[in-house]
Amino acid sequence: MGQTYKTLLIAAAFTLVPGIASANSFMASGGRTTQPVGHYELCQQMPDECRQTTSARKPVDLTRGLWAKIVEINNLVNTMVAPRTDQDIWGVEERWSYPVDGIGDCEDYVLEKRRQLMKAGVPAGNLLITVVRQPNGDGHAVLTARTSLGDFVLDNLEPRVLAWEDTQYRFLKRQSDQHSGVWVSIEDDRQMLVGSVRRN
Repeated sequence: MGQTYKTLLIAAAFTLVPGIASANSFMASGGRTTQPVGHYELCQQMPDECRQTTSARKPVDLTRGLWAKIVEINNLVNTMVAPRTDQDIWGVEERWSYPVDGIGDCEDYVLEKRRQLMKAGVPAGNLLITVVRQPNGDGHAVLTARTSLGDFVLDNLEPRVLAWEDTQYRFLKRQSDQHSGVWVSIEDDRQMLVGSVRRN
């Protein structure tokens, strides 16, 4: 009975989630751009993180099962990691890493979600680290899942998985869908409404 109820909730969430109904909303990417310093340093320490390539540029098929897995992993990582700044953790302004001892900043959440979704079978080219600007002007990192129904954002500041256009962020750049060590600009020409977003 409990499992059936849970399955029904997942199915309802899949059909009612903001962005699923309108769907097919993809970010327009531009040309190659600068790699964030933190990601560059991560690549030096963990070269395999930046060697992932994909020959298939097709977004992953968003099935009910995959949607449930995306929501599950987003919730799991958001609850198992406590937010701390790199200054608090490492004593430096910026350092990208996986969560350590259950703490991390926004990039750490992103890397862990990406790792877990890749283990679940989602291709690296459909899980893109993305740099955004919050309405208050602060920089932030989220994970973009490229799917057949559009681009969705996994975020440690938002419990829901939202279509990218339903967020209040200004999207700046993200990993290339062809190579995880390459970054491309994002052409975000949406009309933005200024709102408040919690800081990590």
